[in-house]
Amino acid sequence: MRFGVHTGLQNTTTDELRSLWRRIEELGFDWISIWDHFYSADATLAPDGTVTSGTHCLEALTAHTALALSTERVLCGSLVYCAGYRHPAVLANAMATLDHLAHGRVVLGLGSGWHQGEFAAYGIPFPSAGERLRMLAEYVRCVRALLTEESVDLAGEWFTLTDAHCDPKPVQDPLPIWVGGGGEQRTLRIVAEQADGWNLAFVTPQVFAHKRSVLDQRCDEIGRDPATIVRSVNLTLVRDDDELARRFGGQAKFVGPSCLRGSTQEIVDRVGEYRDAGAEMVILALRAPFVAEDLDRFATEVIPAF
Repeated sequence: MRFGVHTGLQNTTTDELRSLWRRIEELGFDWISIWDHFYSADATLAPDGTVTSGTHCLEALTAHTALALSTERVLCGSLVYCAGYRHPAVLANAMATLDHLAHGRVVLGLGSGWHQGEFAAYGIPFPSAGERLRMLAEYVRCVRALLTEESVDLAGEWFTLTDAHCDPKPVQDPLPIWVGGGGEQRTLRIVAEQADGWNLAFVTPQVFAHKRSVLDQRCDEIGRDPATIVRSVNLTLVRDDDELARRFGGQAKFVGPSCLRGSTQEIVDRVGEYRDAGAEMVILALRAPFVAEDLDRFATEVIPAF
């Protein structure tokens, strides 16, 4: 089993993040990732749709680049870039260059987007869930083609590419593309058809096991070996409910059932449940205020058990 850390970009500074990333790598984790938001994930919206709090958030592509340049060994991931925020050619070219800066350590995570307040604030269209998932499927095809093919022609519902080139290509061949989410009819079908990895956040071991079985079924339907898809879960590590509330605000009730907490043995047992449910990687999703000492404990007491 592998372990990583997902670092939220809200309510923090670039200096704090760079120091944290270096510490995570020194502790022996295999993965560090960033998110893609303009506002805090728990930003508060007024009845008219304006944001009343939670606007402090660093930008994803810049932070992803800083992550690559601040580390030497870990995989540098994203969980997840929103398909509605950038044209796929813009992101594909950025990831190709970033993979050169990281010397072949980039993993590109993609998702359909959910933070309606951000879409509204920036005037970005927020179509229905079904439309956003169709966009995501087309987005993955565009990015994959640009990162692997010499020239791309694609006329889709959302994007058009005409003799499009992404040059130079990434160091990795291919650069891994992950898809985040657990929708059983559409999202997991996209994962089965197009993704190298899958991430699901803040679910219990029982829910993860069920979603993993559905993904296996989607793979069987198209004749793909499910073992070719990396399966990961985002969890959070907290000491108590007060800390959970400080980090996650209004999302604390949603996140709470999947938290890792308690004694070392209790955390080891809980992680073991996710391993038994089919998770190959556990990623600790942290938000400021960061408690680096808890990462030290996890690295020295929990990881060795696996």
